[in-house]
Amino acid sequence: MSPELMTLLLMGGLMLMLMLGTEIGVAMGLTAAAGLVFAVNKPLVQMGWTAWESMNSFTLLAMPMFIFMGAVFSGSGAINLLFRALDKWLGWMPGGLASVVIASNGVFGAISGSSVAAAATFSMIAYPEMEKRRYDPKLSLGAIAVGGTLSVLVPPSLILIVYGSWENVSVARLFAAAVVPGFMLMLLLMLTVILMVKLNPSIAPRTESASWKERFVALKDMAPWLVVIVVVMGSIFGGLMTPTEASALGAFMSLGIAWYYKSLSYEMVKSAALTAVKVTAMIAFIIFAARLLSFVFQDLGATAKLSSAVLGLDLGKYGTMLMIVLLYLILGMFFDSFAMMLLTLSFIMPIIIKLGYDPIWWGVTFVLLAEIGLVTPPFGLNLFTIHGVLPKFSVMYIARSSLPFLAVMLLMVGILIVFPGLALWLPRLLY
Repeated sequence: MSPELMTLLLMGGLMLMLMLGTEIGVAMGLTAAAGLVFAVNKPLVQMGWTAWESMNSFTLLAMPMFIFMGAVFSGSGAINLLFRALDKWLGWMPGGLASVVIASNGVFGAISGSSVAAAATFSMIAYPEMEKRRYDPKLSLGAIAVGGTLSVLVPPSLILIVYGSWENVSVARLFAAAVVPGFMLMLLLMLTVILMVKLNPSIAPRTESASWKERFVALKDMAPWLVVIVVVMGSIFGGLMTPTEASALGAFMSLGIAWYYKSLSYEMVKSAALTAVKVTAMIAFIIFAARLLSFVFQDLGATAKLSSAVLGLDLGKYGTMLMIVLLYLILGMFFDSFAMMLLTLSFIMPIIIKLGYDPIWWGVTFVLLAEIGLVTPPFGLNLFTIHGVLPKFSVMYIARSSLPFLAVMLLMVGILIVFPGLALWLPRLLY
């Protein structure tokens, strides 16, 4: 059987299992095992070697630490204080609470790196307040759904940690590269809220401005967040610590913050630790399964042939990038962000390098594309997370509410493709 036909059979089997509801990691693992035996004639002990090679990474140790840090902050009640504090500073703007949700997600992302956690948290904290103030549900849900995606881009980002480990790229440089695009996207989303409210004032009532005294008092509630962000990110960007070492420091500091808010307890620490273990185990299994499947496709020669075929289309630099963006927009509707990235990197990276783009730039650009997948049906994780917390709104209703913000995210992807220096400026300055 030809390698091309075998590749099609394996991909068909993978898609069939996914349509039947098989978990993505299990589906990739079973497909890879079948490929090892029937396609490339390798012993199944290769699974053990791949598991060790995939997981034996000092870089990946940062992942459970950052997850633990975000879970402790969530359990400490500090997010409520952050939301109220930012409301004092930003609530006066048109659609103020929607902008507060977006800004809060940007700050929360600098602690947790989890979009699902952000979507669930702000669905519980922000939506009831926005409903009480008579905000239009579409504006509220759109801001929560798309605001949550900032937690994936703003460092520390779990996807960037995995990408850096997989491609052997500096995670510190990836974090630095995400800062400017993350800040720009946050401002663009807030500007979108302002324009929407200016065009239709009925979707968000005007809020009275807080006094300067209230704003300065609110700084006290933001101080713990700012201290942790400055210390953790500052130690990474300043070259004092690796991201893994900084993640351990951040986890320790989060416990100190929980103690400061008098919410530190055995049950809370246990819950945060279990969350870190569960999420890390899930991601680790996907990494292992994707690495094994990538090994099979590389051994078949499928990845090299596919890369050559795409480059052979002679679409030009921007035409090829447009095709890649469309590919990821489609895949994002069906695949988990980690699985989508790890399945495609082996044939996408040679194309990116051939086009003259930097791997650090691509890491940030991919995260933006992955963010869009989080809020596109039928399998957008943020949509289902918000629906789970607010079941009175259908998944499609939440997806439609996100459309104006999705256009802004696509605009940001285009800006990065045309001006890659926006992502590369800070890492070049620091390193």
